[in-house]
Amino acid sequence: MAKYSRFTIDIDEKFNQTLNDLAKGGSKADVIRNAVATYQYLKREVPNNNSGKNISITDANGNVEKDVILP
Repeated sequence: MAKYSRFTIDIDEKFNQTLNDLAKGGSKADVIRNAVATYQYLKREVPNNNSGKNISITDANGNVEKDVILP
């Protein structure tokens, strides 16, 4: 059986509304778990700004619209 940890965070109303909007069809916990999993994947793929790799947003034609820099 999987062991789970619980934690409590304080969030402001704007962040709470963002979670509500993203959680349509799921839970806020699901949104947070998916966000952490996505962040973990991206950090693994692009560990730092000196890695020579980039995360980019492209349009339908493959043109880079924006490079994303992770904190």
